[in-house]
Amino acid sequence: MKIQLSEHFTYRKLIKFTIPTIIMMIFTSIYGIVDGIFVSNCVGSDAFAAVNLIMPALMILGTFGFMIGTGGSALVSKTIGEGDKEKANRFFSMLIYLLIIIGGLLTIIGIPLVKPIARLIGAKGNMLELCTTYGRTLLLFLIPFVLQNSFQSFLIVAERPTFGLIISIITGVLNMFLDFIFIYVLKMGVFGAALATGVSQLIGGMVPLIYFIKPNKSPLKLTKTKFKGKAILQACTNGSSEMLTNLSMSLVNMLFNLQLMKYAGADGVIAYGIIMYVGFIFTGTYLGYSIGTAPIISYHYGAENTEELKNLLKKSLILITITSVTMTVIAEILSKVLASIFVSYDIELLQITTRAIRLFSISYIISGFNIFSSSFFTALNNGVVSAIISFMRTLVFQIAMIYILPIILGIDGIWLAVTFAEVLSLIISIMFLVRNKKRYQYA
Repeated sequence: MKIQLSEHFTYRKLIKFTIPTIIMMIFTSIYGIVDGIFVSNCVGSDAFAAVNLIMPALMILGTFGFMIGTGGSALVSKTIGEGDKEKANRFFSMLIYLLIIIGGLLTIIGIPLVKPIARLIGAKGNMLELCTTYGRTLLLFLIPFVLQNSFQSFLIVAERPTFGLIISIITGVLNMFLDFIFIYVLKMGVFGAALATGVSQLIGGMVPLIYFIKPNKSPLKLTKTKFKGKAILQACTNGSSEMLTNLSMSLVNMLFNLQLMKYAGADGVIAYGIIMYVGFIFTGTYLGYSIGTAPIISYHYGAENTEELKNLLKKSLILITITSVTMTVIAEILSKVLASIFVSYDIELLQITTRAIRLFSISYIISGFNIFSSSFFTALNNGVVSAIISFMRTLVFQIAMIYILPIILGIDGIWLAVTFAEVLSLIISIMFLVRNKKRYQYA
């Protein structure tokens, strides 16, 4: 039976409703992971390092999809909760059309800038050419990429999370198959890796677009609309924390790579790249849950159902606590196994990466609370608080720790930087949750 946003959510319903989104986020993350496995094992460590160097810059451009998807879904869900479905569809359509325009402009602007950016972040010689090839190829698929990112949220508003999951599974499997064909069979190198990812993103972005263009039974459909500056601003403000999170992560990843080149050389960059791939799965679980619950929270906020807000917050915190402990234990136990998937061919690099994963994974026990807290305020249409949490968590605290801890702890300080940043961010999250409980009556 289909679960609707307006229902009262028990633990069972909450898990059932969010599981498709969690799996969807994990499968979306598989794109980069599979690229990394094939590139590392079939093309070589230089190509793997090149992909990891340029990827943060590419992800910056994809943040617009996350911003408009999360911020727009909060606005659209709230409007549905207020009882105006026609207006909600106009907002939805306006935001999708806006994303297509933004994606096209960024593609045109971004392609000639890939090589200068790669040079700026430290790529030289053959690595510079590899970065350029990978980056320019992926930028050709930027429009479907940003659409795919936004539809992750809008399919939940449309009460079709399972449909989103099916698309993610199909595109994830397709990406694996194409990586095998392009990289292993046809020996196309990093170009093949980028092409495999791009084709998968094309499917992931276009299939939902076609679904919403055609008549459907969901609450959302693409219609004629006009661009409303106030609504766009509200959606962007709501989603600014998610955009800031992704922007900050990309910038911080670049700083991590610069510090690692200083303290550990190319091996450090490779180890950090593997941590990021592994982290996609673990943090993807938290992100999937947060994205999955956001439209529910927004709906009940718009409907002024404060009892359900209390219920959602309480149950979410309990579920995140259980998940955080479980995920951290799993990461610690499987650290060597996870590292060996990428670098089993190099014993020294395997040892460095295993230790790095073990130290970095401590952060998973805290990060879930901070990710959900930021998403919770986005769902309440309070983009300012959400952005502050994200800004402090993903930019200020992490940059500070990246430069302070290595002075004290050496290379281990870099691996522990995120954990210290998450602890400081947790204090900020708790402070805002306590300060705003009377305003939103969720506790």
